[in-house]
Amino acid sequence: MREWLERTLKELNLTETMNPAEGFTRLSYTDEEWAALACFKEKAEELGLSVRQDEAGNVIARWEPERDEERRLPAVATGSHLDTVANGGGYDGAAGVLCALGAVKKLRDSGFSPRRPIEVICFASEESARFGVSTIGSKAMSGLLDALSLKDVTDRDGVTVKEAVESRGLNWDGIGSAERARDEIASFLELHIEQGMRVEEAGAHFGAVTAIACPIRLHVNISGKAGHTGTTPMNRRQDAFAAAAPLVTFVYERAGELSEQNELPIVATCSTVDVTPNVMNVIPGKADIGVDIRSVDDSIKEQLEGEIRNKCAEIEQSYDVGIAVEKLVHNPSVFLDADVHGKILAAGEETGLTPYVLESGAGHDVMNMQAKWPSGMIFIPCRDGLSHHPDEHADPDDLLKGVKLISAYLVKETGE
Repeated sequence: MREWLERTLKELNLTETMNPAEGFTRLSYTDEEWAALACFKEKAEELGLSVRQDEAGNVIARWEPERDEERRLPAVATGSHLDTVANGGGYDGAAGVLCALGAVKKLRDSGFSPRRPIEVICFASEESARFGVSTIGSKAMSGLLDALSLKDVTDRDGVTVKEAVESRGLNWDGIGSAERARDEIASFLELHIEQGMRVEEAGAHFGAVTAIACPIRLHVNISGKAGHTGTTPMNRRQDAFAAAAPLVTFVYERAGELSEQNELPIVATCSTVDVTPNVMNVIPGKADIGVDIRSVDDSIKEQLEGEIRNKCAEIEQSYDVGIAVEKLVHNPSVFLDADVHGKILAAGEETGLTPYVLESGAGHDVMNMQAKWPSGMIFIPCRDGLSHHPDEHADPDDLLKGVKLISAYLVKETGE
């Protein structure tokens, strides 16, 4: 199995080595993503699964039971995605697809016969790297996709989402057909690299995820007054960038304080900045700051948002600038199914693997699936917690543990 996992991982990544200097770039609805999906189809068919692709580009590989009445039962599904960020790693998403296929292979090789369908789903366009919109495929499958507002969103080259989807031979106007009925799926399980070090630092073998921390995102516009850097006295300045500095520090430090004070952690980042006119000899007259706030405790997110707004009011007075705060996103956190979570813990006990219970600070396809079906998530460790980077790495032994966990879960869910 280990040799099969290592070989198949390279094949899914369309590579002969898992550590190319430039990493992997498979953006949404590009030739590269579609080549990876074609490889997934091939590997699934080699395992005896039937394969279809929906109008969002999701690929569903299905293991049908022997009896007709069992084939009509809701499927137990697992999987993840194969697209990446620009110059990303080969494990984010791919590990979940690989381990799901590995679990099917393990069960096939053991002679197991499921009594309800098993599906391995490879979602299209999970990353937001191309269009700034994440999890397009799983949104479409779960009925959460707003096709009207999304169709004209463009990438940096001016290509719209609709054009990108249709360039793959799909029909944008039919993308609603990717939504599946509630009774088609019994449950969904996603495995992913942790993208952090909490599991490893706890001395555990895997993470059993309870919730997904969705963000509040703010756009802070600071309006000052441009002027000559050499002739404007310091006491006459309205420097927008100088006014941004205490805000950046406040967001960083206050998030740390709130994490210490509360049971559930919160993180916050001033992650984008745009200064105008951005010229060496001109005082910045405008600064735009993007703020990303995440916690599974929505009340803490809202508290920090309020404190940021109050801080902005103080800065206005101190620096003689105007500040407007716009809320771009306010997504409630997603709590995963408690029953599925319990079954993940049971699978760990059965396989002799120690769990660490935690929440996810990053979004995943599972959060959309949970909106319609009972869903759960497994984290496996990744080296130094590094992700979205060419040096991203998961040890083959941890991939094997993922296969054991998923296969144990599938046996319990489809073999009794």
